Amino acid sequence: MTLTPRSFQLEIARGVAEITLSRPDRLNALTFEIYGELTATFRSLERSAARAVVLTGEGRGFCSGGDVEGIIAELFARDARGLLEFTRVTGALIQSICELRRPVVAAVNGVAVGAGAVIAAACDLRVAAASARFGFIFPKVGLSGADMGASYLLPRIVGHGRAAELLFFGDLIGADEALRIGLVNRVVPDGDALPLSREWAERLARGPAFAHAITKQMLESERTMPLAAAIEAEAQAQALCMAHPDFREAYEANKAKRPPRFEGDDAAAPAEEDAAPTPRATGPSAPRT
Repeated sequence: MTLTPRSFQLEIARGVAEITLSRPDRLNALTFEIYGELTATFRSLERSAARAVVLTGEGRGFCSGGDVEGIIAELFARDARGLLEFTRVTGALIQSICELRRPVVAAVNGVAVGAGAVIAAACDLRVAAASARFGFIFPKVGLSGADMGASYLLPRIVGHGRAAELLFFGDLIGADEALRIGLVNRVVPDGDALPLSREWAERLARGPAFAHAITKQMLESERTMPLAAAIEAEAQAQALCMAHPDFREAYEANKAKRPPRFEGDDAAAPAEEDAAPTPRATGPSAPRT
């Protein structure tokens, strides 16, 4: 599938896919079309030359959630089946981010509320501008805080107690508080969130993509495992990495005192539409880059 979305910007260069939500006049509020195209894009990146992803928003907002006029107003005309269809669509976006076997870095340059906050939480790493604000504001509009996977993701990031506070009250928190509770990895001056996110993504793209895919998969699959099962899963996963050419390449590069050139790290990699299809990993034995 050619990666040519109409409702946001996408660029792939140096192994990094950069997705920019581009409705700055609406603080990058989501529409039905954006939900669908974002989900399709994250699914398609599995078969692209991208080895890492940056997700950000244009202007002074990351994402202000669902568009009040473009989505919310229309929902009042739907019956129960239609409402369930919509909520499943929103959850599919979060699932597509989490299931992509590439690291995803969120550059949160401003407000991230509602669906925007959940999207940020679904990313693997989060860099926040000093003026960024986060809010899981669903109870403010009469909805459950458990939306789009928020009650699954948040406790694993900030712990049960803080997640409960964020999801019950729906209050906005600033970047410094988000850093204090572990919701973001870094807080940087305004204007620096995207450059640092790009730097991280490019560093990840130069790294061992197969091993990174294993790491992301293990972080997800071990959440519900007892210790013994987790240790066994990691033993199997690491044995796979040791059998991969990147392991020997790192060894040879160290001996030769040169930077390693991991598999797929090639400036002349095929364009995304020409990249070979990649089967979705279903267990520690199958990640592909």
